[in-house]
Amino acid sequence: MKLSASQAVEVLRAAGEPSRLRILALLAREELAVLELCRVLDQSQPRVSRHLKLLAEAGLVERFPDGAWVFYRLTAGGQGGDLIAEVLARTDPADPILVRDAERLSAVWAERAADAGEYFARNAARWDEIRSLYVSDADVEAAILAAAGPGPFKRMVDLGSGTGRMLTLLAPHAQAALGLDLSQQMLNIARNRVTEAGLQRCELRHGDIFGTRLPDESADLVVVHQVLHYLADPAAAVKEAARIVAGGGRLIIADFAPHRLEFLREQHQHRRLGFAEPEMARWLAEAGLSKVRVTALPPARKEGLTVKIWTAERGQERQRSAA
Repeated sequence: MKLSASQAVEVLRAAGEPSRLRILALLAREELAVLELCRVLDQSQPRVSRHLKLLAEAGLVERFPDGAWVFYRLTAGGQGGDLIAEVLARTDPADPILVRDAERLSAVWAERAADAGEYFARNAARWDEIRSLYVSDADVEAAILAAAGPGPFKRMVDLGSGTGRMLTLLAPHAQAALGLDLSQQMLNIARNRVTEAGLQRCELRHGDIFGTRLPDESADLVVVHQVLHYLADPAAAVKEAARIVAGGGRLIIADFAPHRLEFLREQHQHRRLGFAEPEMARWLAEAGLSKVRVTALPPARKEGLTVKIWTAERGQERQRSAA
């Protein structure tokens, strides 16, 4: 459906202000929290919130609370979004104001990365102990094994492999397995565990979940275990993970249900406090996966967190059409 003349005017009016156009350009890069936008724009929270309110009313951005934080992202799809995408595409990236915003956003990214790197390095040796405070490992592993199925798998890929927990669990059922992680400390621990488990066809590699550089549809089992809540753009990570799922293969995502334990954000580098089922279902569908199934595992202790396991598959239509 195309925009009416009045709708087009409303969209352009909402975007037709310098700060709001800057906000749209920033959100085109990733979802951002209000306070992060304030830092980049160097504007007060009330002023930025007012701009965001107008953009949301025009249907150009989506607002979603996450614990005590509020995040915004560009609205997916729609003629209004397409119009703004065209405007942004025609905006000179060398504009001094946009360049300055990009530099400030890069500084925010660098600060996040430094904090996360320090945290993971400090806690690598006791990572499983930290996780055990919130979930029952035995229940989660049993549910992941059930979601994966008996195999055998030609190739299993673990994105954000951490200490190698998913590799030691699932790689015995795979002809070949690959674990990617950005933390060298985590990779060192994972290598030791993989060796101790006698897994000879298991490779560990320094790699980024946002850009794995793996071929399209190259793994019949892809796992993202307790990773998304650390990421600035979890939807992009889901898209990249889905890209490497082969026809007839499946993607397994294990993460938390929405919660309000702010100390995980403050003390343990969690960026998102869990994920709602409709949000994850939309990301998986947009990534081309279907047959989504969800398993919920309630906490073993009162102060614990509910773990959800999403399983989605890629159909074999492409394989048949290529045959």
